[in-house]
Amino acid sequence: MMAASLLRRDKKSTAAHLKADLKRSDNSSGLRQLQELLDSVLNAERGSDPEALDWCKCLLAGGDGFDDFCRTVRSYDNATLCGLVWTANFVAYRCRTCGISPCMSLCAECFNNGDHTGHDFNMFRSQAGGACDCGDGNVMRESGFCSRHRLKTGENVPSVPRDLLLMSEMVLPRFIITIIQYLRDGYTEPGEDTRSHLKEMLQLKQIQLLFLEELTKMGGAMRTVLTKILTNQQTFKELSMGQEENVYAKRNYEKYLSALKSSGLVSVEEKGAGAGATDTPAGAGALSLLGATAAASLEDSSKEEDQDGLQGVGQRKRVKLSSSTKDPSIMDTLKHKCFLEELLFWTIKYEFPQKMVTFLLNMLPDQDYKITFTKTFVQHYAFIMKTLMKSHESDTMSNRIVHISVQLFSNEELARHVTEECQLLDIMVTVLLYMMESCLIKSELQDEENNRHVVVNCGEALLKNNTYWPLVSDFINILSHQSVAKRFLEDHSLLLLWMSFVSFFQGMNLNKRELNEHVEFESQTYYAAFAAELEACAQPMWGLLTHCKVKETQEYTKTVVRYCLETLQMWFDAIGFVDEPALNQLTFHLPLHRYYAMFLSKGVRCQGLDLDSLLPDQEMLMKIMVHPLQIQASLSEIHSNMWVRNGLQIKGQAMTYVQSHFCNSMIDPDIYLLQVCASRLDPDYFISSVFERFKVVDLLTMASQHQNTVLDSEQERPMLEGALTFLVILCSLRVHLGMSDDEILRAEMVSQLCMNDRTHSSLLDLIPENPNPKSGVVPGSCSFEEMLSAVADFKAPVFEPGGSMQQGMYTPKAEVWEKEFDPIMVILRTVYRRDVQSAMDRYAAFLKQSGIHTGNPWPPYKERTPLHPCYKGLVRLLHCKTLHIVIFTLLYKIWMDHQNMSEHVLCMVLYLIELGLDNQVQDDKVDEEPCIEEHCHDSWFPGTSLLSNLHHVINFVRVRVPETAPEVERKRERERERETPASTSSESSTFGQSSRRLTGNWRENLREAQVFSLVAERRRKFQEIINRSNHEASQTVRPKSSSSRWLPPGSPPQLVTEILEIHESMLSLLVKLHQKLSAKQNSLSLSWLAEVDPAHHTHGDGLTAIERILAKAAARSRHSKRCLQEICGKVCPPIPPKKNSPGDKKSMDKEERRQRARERQQKLLAEFASRQKSFMETAMDVESPETDAVMDMGSAEPLDSEVLYDCVICGQSGPSTEDRPTGLVVLLQASSVLGHRCHSDTPKRLPTTDEEHIYPEDTCGAAHDVRLSLMQRYFKDSSCLQSVSIGWDGGVYVQTCGHTLHIDCHKSYMESLRNDQVLQGFSVDKGEFTCPLCRQFANSVLPCRPGRGMETGAWHTPSNKSMSTLVNEVEDLQEQLGIFPVESNLSKEMESVIKDIKNTTQKKYMDYGKNPGSPDNDFLFMYSVARTNLELELVHRGGNLCSGGASAAAKRSCLNQLFHVLAMHMRLYSIDSAYNPWTRLTQSTHSRDTEYCDDERPEVPMLFRDVPSLLIIFILTMPQPLRREHFTCVVKVLYSLQYTQALAALSIRFSREERLAWSNTAAAKKNPPNSDKSWESLLGHVISELTKAKDVYDTNSEETFVLSSSVWSPQSIEFSLQHFCLPFLRLSCLLQHHLYGDGLPGCLVEEEFSLLAGCLGLAGSVQSSAACLEWNLNAFDLISQWCSEVIARSDTPTQQSVSLLVQDPQWAAPRLLLLPDNYNTIFQYYHRKSCTSCGKTPKDPALCLVCGAFVCLKGHCCKQQGVCECVLHSQHCGAATGIFLLINASVIIIIRGHRFCLWGSVYLDAHGEEDRDLRRGKPLYLCEERYRVLEQQWVSHTFDHINKRWGPHYNGL
Repeated sequence: MMAASLLRRDKKSTAAHLKADLKRSDNSSGLRQLQELLDSVLNAERGSDPEALDWCKCLLAGGDGFDDFCRTVRSYDNATLCGLVWTANFVAYRCRTCGISPCMSLCAECFNNGDHTGHDFNMFRSQAGGACDCGDGNVMRESGFCSRHRLKTGENVPSVPRDLLLMSEMVLPRFIITIIQYLRDGYTEPGEDTRSHLKEMLQLKQIQLLFLEELTKMGGAMRTVLTKILTNQQTFKELSMGQEENVYAKRNYEKYLSALKSSGLVSVEEKGAGAGATDTPAGAGALSLLGATAAASLEDSSKEEDQDGLQGVGQRKRVKLSSSTKDPSIMDTLKHKCFLEELLFWTIKYEFPQKMVTFLLNMLPDQDYKITFTKTFVQHYAFIMKTLMKSHESDTMSNRIVHISVQLFSNEELARHVTEECQLLDIMVTVLLYMMESCLIKSELQDEENNRHVVVNCGEALLKNNTYWPLVSDFINILSHQSVAKRFLEDHSLLLLWMSFVSFFQGMNLNKRELNEHVEFESQTYYAAFAAELEACAQPMWGLLTHCKVKETQEYTKTVVRYCLETLQMWFDAIGFVDEPALNQLTFHLPLHRYYAMFLSKGVRCQGLDLDSLLPDQEMLMKIMVHPLQIQASLSEIHSNMWVRNGLQIKGQAMTYVQSHFCNSMIDPDIYLLQVCASRLDPDYFISSVFERFKVVDLLTMASQHQNTVLDSEQERPMLEGALTFLVILCSLRVHLGMSDDEILRAEMVSQLCMNDRTHSSLLDLIPENPNPKSGVVPGSCSFEEMLSAVADFKAPVFEPGGSMQQGMYTPKAEVWEKEFDPIMVILRTVYRRDVQSAMDRYAAFLKQSGIHTGNPWPPYKERTPLHPCYKGLVRLLHCKTLHIVIFTLLYKIWMDHQNMSEHVLCMVLYLIELGLDNQVQDDKVDEEPCIEEHCHDSWFPGTSLLSNLHHVINFVRVRVPETAPEVERKRERERERETPASTSSESSTFGQSSRRLTGNWRENLREAQVFSLVAERRRKFQEIINRSNHEASQTVRPKSSSSRWLPPGSPPQLVTEILEIHESMLSLLVKLHQKLSAKQNSLSLSWLAEVDPAHHTHGDGLTAIERILAKAAARSRHSKRCLQEICGKVCPPIPPKKNSPGDKKSMDKEERRQRARERQQKLLAEFASRQKSFMETAMDVESPETDAVMDMGSAEPLDSEVLYDCVICGQSGPSTEDRPTGLVVLLQASSVLGHRCHSDTPKRLPTTDEEHIYPEDTCGAAHDVRLSLMQRYFKDSSCLQSVSIGWDGGVYVQTCGHTLHIDCHKSYMESLRNDQVLQGFSVDKGEFTCPLCRQFANSVLPCRPGRGMETGAWHTPSNKSMSTLVNEVEDLQEQLGIFPVESNLSKEMESVIKDIKNTTQKKYMDYGKNPGSPDNDFLFMYSVARTNLELELVHRGGNLCSGGASAAAKRSCLNQLFHVLAMHMRLYSIDSAYNPWTRLTQSTHSRDTEYCDDERPEVPMLFRDVPSLLIIFILTMPQPLRREHFTCVVKVLYSLQYTQALAALSIRFSREERLAWSNTAAAKKNPPNSDKSWESLLGHVISELTKAKDVYDTNSEETFVLSSSVWSPQSIEFSLQHFCLPFLRLSCLLQHHLYGDGLPGCLVEEEFSLLAGCLGLAGSVQSSAACLEWNLNAFDLISQWCSEVIARSDTPTQQSVSLLVQDPQWAAPRLLLLPDNYNTIFQYYHRKSCTSCGKTPKDPALCLVCGAFVCLKGHCCKQQGVCECVLHSQHCGAATGIFLLINASVIIIIRGHRFCLWGSVYLDAHGEEDRDLRRGKPLYLCEERYRVLEQQWVSHTFDHINKRWGPHYNGL
């Protein structure tokens, strides 16, 4: 065979040969050869074979190298789009300023290359994946294109030479069919392990798919070839079926057909009908669906095919709609005509593998492909839905689907094209319907048995997991295009279909109130229900509304409204609704009502439609109003705890209903709909319906007692408040009744800001966004920002002293509080009731602060925007007799102190009165009695106008009361005295008169005249509306089964009719209430009215409100004014509240008792707070040194007495004794802060490019390590270990809160903590606890030494012994042997604390000696602890002692106690007197040569030793307490050594000439007296001595000369010497301060040296550092001796000697790295950077802010011994303290030991907010203050105290 021979040849030459053959005009032989070759190479049976891929690459390249070929093809790329495809978690950008479609996104490269300065953009992490739109003018504006895609590249690209891609056209079809055959072959019939099997199949095909992807990236030329192949029907036909002889291909094709079949799809040939079926218009099927929905038949569940869902759904049967629903042409037919179609089919079948999706998307920049692919996608839409529903990983699949569809449907032109050609809309709606039909159940709303309505079951996975989301989101996406939306609105059959879809959600997730016991299982289905209504119903509705903005679109609105009403009517019929809602049922989901409401509103507002033309008849309006009203009443019931037995979830529903993302699709349309109904229905009917729904009818009686059959008495008050508040909202809310978009936005913003100060992002989130992006009220739009700056002030982010970090907040401006605060809007928008209180508290605080009102203010009354003329009828609610009777009754009840009245009730009643006064009905007859035929309410008031009814006096009222009521008692008394009033019936204003005209028994049941008046009135109106024609009917109450529940049950006491004398009008009641509230007899004088000005009365309490109403009434009607003057003239004392009834008495007492209890509690709390405050002042007050009582241990005591300590556990006060020691609460922590110091003052920068680096070699820790190891190379180990200090890295820092406790008390405290399992973030087993008093974190107790505090009395007296005597005394003291302390509790504790100190740090920070664990090592560690603490205190004091006095650090310092503990421990190691440095400091030793044997290394020369270390060693090893004079002596001796070191170091920095000059001048001055106190002579001496050594000075003369290019003047030399000695003086001074309690006077920086020298008793004058020297023997001899030690050993290389001599003791303060100003700089460099240790890009990269290391957070890749990298690094870099910036989250975490905490972010956006996890993706900038605070907490070691939320990290970070 030819192929075989070809196969054996070299691939490249074969390819070249074939290409040459094929280029000929007669290429048949070439073709044949190629085909045979491909047959054998691309044999699908061989599975995936890398060899085959290599062949393909060579053949495509036609003999060239494949990479060269790729480059060549790329050069012909004519694409103008970027089209980069990304998958989930990719970081992309979205710019709203440049986007046309809201889905627009850009890759980082295109974004950074475009100019988006000042735009509204953000960075985001892609959820589902996406593609870059740069260059696509349909999706974004051209101004936003990047520099690469701005040029239309297509024009200047040369055309592709034919032979370049010749081979590709031949080879690729075969390559693609191989992939397809492979996919067919891999498909198995659905079974158990299908999914894992499919996954494996795809794994194997990975390389081929990658190769395809590679091809797509070669640019436009190659994509064109691929498009041709994928869409060519001929090629597909030839290759798909397989040739005759190819059995494999045949079998393969059969598999494909069976796959189609099993998917419920039929390939068209198999259908008998042939192609006829496909041509039927989709609409026909759609129409048949509607009929089916209405007559949904319930089949027996055993017949169902899909039994799977039944068990999960509880016992509710699924409903199957009759089969005519499906439109066969959409649901079941698929015919593949080209590769692309079959590829998509398999992509879907295999549940959208990522690689396939990427390949399909990568091809999109090719226009032809895009169109064909979109059509193919639409054709497979139903199949996608079916696969999605069966999928087990619907989340991933959903994301992948949307990844594709969003690219296709965001483009308006394409969407329109497909809508016209492929019936996209029909397909989408049908598919959605079909999907929802799979989970319908019978609705149980209203009539449970006979309900014919079906709803979706929210418990099904389809809804719970949002499986419908991709389809709905596509639908919303295409509706955003005007051309598509218009087609939808014009297609009536589609609209009808959609309405039936929406009706599936109407009444879903029905709640039934539990009346007996608490519900067992709280269902959480409400999440699914709310999400479904929002996404599947509301979002498409908003999308459609966007296109109904202008007059021309009127018809659309009319159509939608018509269909809404029809569907609503069908719904009412289906659920069997007549006129009363079923009891105790509640659904929050009424999408049909809301569609109707929103289209009404839009029509009236934007399209100039007349409201009445869109409204149905009155009967329908009454029905429509019932369910939304039911929701409002139920909200009140839920808040009154009537639904508690339904569990928390019902509260969750009530909250979600008003929550900002839902409110404008739920509560707003509901309230608007009720407003429409109220404006068109009879007001009396409406008002009585409201009170009946809220179940407070029984309460509205003038009797002091009543029976309520439906409410418990504690529920009455909240329900009444709810009803009144609802009426106020209904009458005053103007959101849909005339407010402009800007006004709405302003009102929303003000109400949110009044509740609480808000951050910018939370405001954006809380303001109900108008869900369609094109409406203008988009958060982030300019109107939002302008409005925000108009109503709010920005409060920059500040720090509270506690360390909690504030964000930048917006707070309302003063004039907003004054003029715009609207409590009604606040009530409407609060999710939590406490927010209303919060708004009122803030309002009160503002009034108090601005001096407007000091008391407890009432909610202010706010003027409203005028109503749109269409809704004028709403005002009639305020002017109807029913409401006036209710108002009158309530005013009376409040005045009489009836139970269940409250301030809120009065407040709302007054609000309603005021609304009525401000909104008059425009009638012709004003104040005249309207001549309507009298009904039962006319006997109360003559007319309907509130203004005239205000002054109408009501004399008598008959009520029905229980026999036990006080009214009955009074009547009996009167009867005994025979004083019954004459004929009551003659009073015109009783119920009596009117009741005769009603049913006969009304005379007797006069209580019902009042109670039933509301119900009866409502019934009567209802009847009247229904039977317009028949006038008589208005008299009879329509008999109804439900009316029986209004009859009182028989068991309670009998009701009797009573007549109450009232003689009041509303005005007089108001005046009396004013008196009652002000507690004055005549609070309103006659002259009051004359000088009143309503404008002054806007803010204040109830008095102000009443005055404002009276003033308005007087101003608007002369009659009212007259009546008011009469009333104020009479001013009768108010009737004292009758206390006859024991019930009343009880309730009053109860209130009083409560009040008193409250006052007691307040008093206690206040006392407690003041105690706490005074404690905080003493414990925490940083600024005042006076309170340092604990620190200055008894400085206030008489001098000789012992120090007394208070134990914070047992509260006893006493001294610390050997037996019962007291200790300080301390926190021990290892610290490397000192080690991170550098010499330079400017901190290092964080590298953000590859060129920048951080070098750690110049840090303090590194320098000391080098120095020690250098010494250890040449000198004796034990001597080295006393010549330096360690603890720069990993030193132990000890701090205290200053509280003391008995050590035995502490032990029992720890026991109790151990038994208490509820531990908060610390580990008791590790000895951690919180101070029992101030709750500061601690982990050890430092024992206090018995005896006096500071060394007082004799120790302080300065003596006049000579220097030499003191030197000898010191030597004797050092010779004294350490006495082992007696075994006592105290010594045990001291040992245990030493153990704690050692355990605090890691082993590697303690062992520096050659033989670890030796006493020398221990000795070094001990005195280094003291050194570390002294050094850190210096750092905390700002690096010098100029500030003097106490400092925050001194507060936390416990150096005195620490010194005694360490001293006790170190006295155990006596220093061998032969090696005692003291002798070498103070005597000239001559017998030096005999000292060393040859094999032993020498001691470290004195000039190399660290002087502060020597000081600490001396002090700690001498017996305590030490006399002051001895301390001073030691300091003097060491100062001379330090000074000599300074001279030596200085001399090395001179140039040779300078050295010569100085040594000569010195020689001249050597002899005069005092020459040992002048630095010239000493310097000269040092130079001459060191010159003896071989080349100490010559080694690096060039370098040093560079160092000192300036000439040294005497001043600069003096300064340099002082500078060198200062660190030693500072440490000595601090030590003296702690040991002897000396003060530290403050001074200027320049004076620091002389001041410290003075404090230490180095009697020097200010001028010179040398004057402080005091030698105890000849200075020059001593210096010569020290210098000779350096020279003595010839084996020390001089270079090293020099480096040991030149040490710079000055270090700058520790600093964190300098960060760039813009966070993006860090993010872009680090978020894709590979980890240094594992080479991968970390999932969670982090940066150490101390040293700049780049680490993987939680990365398992870099784990060592089970410890993750961040924890490891924190141990290595900060001795277990790490500060890390998480790159992907912009936050900082702190690791401290075994705990960690989230610290917050140092990067804030333009509004001063953090953006944790970069969710908002706005540009972030460094907040310098926060960074300083972070640095300060690091330096001061206060992370543990300031940050509260710690948790264990288990080494997993």
